[in-house]
Amino acid sequence: MANQSTGVDRHIDRRTVLRVGATLAATGPALLKGANAAAQARPPMVIDAQVHAYAANTPERPWKSVPNWPAHVTGDEMVAAMNKVGVDGAIYISPFSMYQYDGSYAVEVQKAHPDKFALVKPVNPEDPAVADVIADWKKTPGTVGIRIIMTKESKRAPDDPGLDRICKAAVQHNFPVNVLFWGNVDAGTELIDHHPDTRFIIDHMAIQQPNVPPAPPEPWADLPKVLELAKRKNAVIKITGACTLSKQPYPFPDIWDPLKRIFDAWGLDRCLWGTDWTRAFAVVNYEQATEPFLKTDRLSDSERAMLMGGATAKAYGWSPKKA
Repeated sequence: MANQSTGVDRHIDRRTVLRVGATLAATGPALLKGANAAAQARPPMVIDAQVHAYAANTPERPWKSVPNWPAHVTGDEMVAAMNKVGVDGAIYISPFSMYQYDGSYAVEVQKAHPDKFALVKPVNPEDPAVADVIADWKKTPGTVGIRIIMTKESKRAPDDPGLDRICKAAVQHNFPVNVLFWGNVDAGTELIDHHPDTRFIIDHMAIQQPNVPPAPPEPWADLPKVLELAKRKNAVIKITGACTLSKQPYPFPDIWDPLKRIFDAWGLDRCLWGTDWTRAFAVVNYEQATEPFLKTDRLSDSERAMLMGGATAKAYGWSPKKA
């Protein structure tokens, strides 16, 4: 009886070993990949290249328009969202939708969180005194740049005299010009070519992005123009809002092939990662816009460090102070 039982046990053990071996053969690569993803080194400094914070819409601080954003994302709430996922600091772009050319709320937030935010505000090409506005903004603590809007809706030509004033003043005060020209890439390219001495930071990869899901049928249609733009050495490009262009659910795996083409054309030292939150809020939350970049195996540790902080610090001459 003892010998018979031992023979049965021996056969069971052999079958078990074979099953386990087959399972490991099938799942081993996936398990290893997961282990590698978990082992990705966190960048030494994570900087979001574009966030928008704002107070609630009140008579004391009314909004110019009411986008499909949360009722408020105050500076404190923005810091809480950043802290939750380990973002050390951000370039705070005063939201044009709400405040137009008024950067006063951004200034208040930066005073409350000077180690977290650097400031950029839109400036008005229609203002004949815009050069003086830029000079005053340069004197404001925490400011690192200005912004212009050059979408088709702005109906502004590349040789617009107001844009010319802004670009020249930006050079004088050593400010980069953030420029939004998604859906209008040819005009934006012409503007950059008109002002070779001006440093430009191109918003949102110059690719039109949705404010609500789903992604458009051809989300990367302007990618060839974006790659051609890389030849302009006076420009860098924000990889902001990229997750909104995905046709697949979180963690949005289909964004990486087109992003790789941008990285290759521009060089990672000219690519600035960011969330574009809260503009992107109806499509992704803050964590969903951040984690795919922290965890992807499509970036090496050094590439991740450059994309998620190094390039932004270089472009703006600013980095946050870590606690």
